[in-house]
Amino acid sequence: MSANPPVEPKAQPQTAALFVSDIHLCPQMPKTAAAFFRFLHEQARHAQALYLLGDIFEYWAGDDDIDAPFNRSVVDALRALADAGVALYWMAGNRDFLAGDGFAQATGAILLPDLHVADVAGQRVLLLHGDAQCTDDHDYMAFRAQVRNPDWQRAFLAKPLAERKAIIEGMREGSRDAQREKTMAIMDVNSGAIARLFAEHRVSLMIHGHTHRPDTHQHDSGVRHVLTDWDCDGPVLRGGWLAADDSGRLSRHAPD
Repeated sequence: MSANPPVEPKAQPQTAALFVSDIHLCPQMPKTAAAFFRFLHEQARHAQALYLLGDIFEYWAGDDDIDAPFNRSVVDALRALADAGVALYWMAGNRDFLAGDGFAQATGAILLPDLHVADVAGQRVLLLHGDAQCTDDHDYMAFRAQVRNPDWQRAFLAKPLAERKAIIEGMREGSRDAQREKTMAIMDVNSGAIARLFAEHRVSLMIHGHTHRPDTHQHDSGVRHVLTDWDCDGPVLRGGWLAADDSGRLSRHAPD
């Protein structure tokens, strides 16, 4: 009998939460959709929680569009994840802010407000999509105020689905044209708006997407992590997520 007891393997940290945004799912980007489905099955299935922080869809015309084949495939994949015991959280982006109670019931997701302080492995983390902090882009801020108005949304959702989709396509085209005339600085978050969020919510950690400029920023009040967008269909592959283990350590990951 050995005098030395066997060495127990060191326990591996568990994934407390995953954070992802700006996947822009649509039928025209099948490789991006396939990568997202693999992420749900291979990584998210082993997490305690998944936070979807906006623009998961390229657009969402209303919950009465759930049964469109592509939308249904995404909804069913999210439902399977929730049914497997993963806590699923959904935050609206500037493309999919019309997802409502019907979407939440179909997917099992909990709808979050535009600003949400989450407890992640004992850390207070401020979560947001990020578009509301792009305050230097005055045209976009005016547009955002219009489409986030409850009266505007009620009137829009009362239109036939086909008409809504046509209006959205026109908005998307107009947005693409407008972005060509804007600098990256104007379309990025405003430093003063970020500083106010750190102070108002008394946090030292912030996670958001929207800008498609993934990075980690050190501010006077804390650390801000910007999530990447996804595009697995173009010539330069992009995509990934932020993971928090059960000790609170954050790390970035990319799909295979």
